[in-house]
Amino acid sequence: MARISVAASLPDFPWDSLTAAKNTAQAHPDGIVNLSVGTPVDPVAEIIRDALASVSAEPGYPTTIGTVELRTAAVDALGRRYGVTGIGTDAVLPAIGTKEMIAWLPTLLGLGAGDLVVIPELAYPTYEVGALLAGARITRADGLNRLGPENAALVFVNSPSNPSGKVLPIEHLRKVVAWARERDAVVVSDECYLGLTWDAEAVSILDPRVCDGDHTNLLAVHSLSKTSNLASYRAGFVTGDPSLVKDLLEVRKHAGMIVPLPVQAAMTAALSDDEHEKMQRERYRARRIELKAAIERAGFTVEHSEAGLYLWVTRGEPCRTTVDWFAERGILTAPGEFYGPSGSQHVRIALTATDERIHAAAERLAP
Repeated sequence: MARISVAASLPDFPWDSLTAAKNTAQAHPDGIVNLSVGTPVDPVAEIIRDALASVSAEPGYPTTIGTVELRTAAVDALGRRYGVTGIGTDAVLPAIGTKEMIAWLPTLLGLGAGDLVVIPELAYPTYEVGALLAGARITRADGLNRLGPENAALVFVNSPSNPSGKVLPIEHLRKVVAWARERDAVVVSDECYLGLTWDAEAVSILDPRVCDGDHTNLLAVHSLSKTSNLASYRAGFVTGDPSLVKDLLEVRKHAGMIVPLPVQAAMTAALSDDEHEKMQRERYRARRIELKAAIERAGFTVEHSEAGLYLWVTRGEPCRTTVDWFAERGILTAPGEFYGPSGSQHVRIALTATDERIHAAAERLAP
């Protein structure tokens, strides 16, 4: 029997297409300022590193569901930081980074050929990849009523948005929940950037103002990569509808999708300490202020960007032209087309660089 290539069904990895622009940026006399990816550059807090080391001598297998301490810390943090109530520790499941969870959720939830997955018009590429891995169909739609009578099995929402930093208001999220419940669809809310708001209030899909305290068919995915600088740890979790979380747990136990115990201990510490998170948020706030002002002085428009780790930038030209313009100044950005056709005249510029590199970028953009 001929081997079926899963990779052949997937789109090309977007960042592989930036090689030429990256080479141009690297040739700058003062070196490249890489603002094309959202990877943390700041130190991991000592309290987190100490927790990681505290169980490094433990030889046994960790549990897929995670320690009680981790799940309790997650429940408490959701309430303390985001006003989410009504979550039990049985409704929290750690993930090996939220990209992994998002990529496999359609498969883990049993979706397949014929099922429809709705993703935002501007979307993190992994939403589409997850649907394709499950063999499902996708459609891009922010206004769900435009889908007409067609039913969906799963709806991804992302607020604050990657790439645009747009924040969905409570009333919009309420409409998404109502639309999905009429069709018995699952709503998965990617809340990776919920703790990084600047000019608007971002709320969880599990906020009682959104769902009236009813978490049925709702899942929220949370990451510690951005707010706690734990991208290298692969630390995240999913929470919401206890029955859906239980189903995910059962499949993941069979598949061996287990977060290492030291990482679980580190997550517990990160979720229990708000001080390091506040410090990191203020670092990003300062970088955003400097970089946004420099970009606007250079003649660009920053759209949305009320929250998150990116500036969504345009001057009304093809995005690859803008990428090349920045690359000539030693700055690497991500073309908006990575995130969907409606991003064809934008670039995404990350705040995840050191203060020195952000300042260098700002100086290069001076008229």
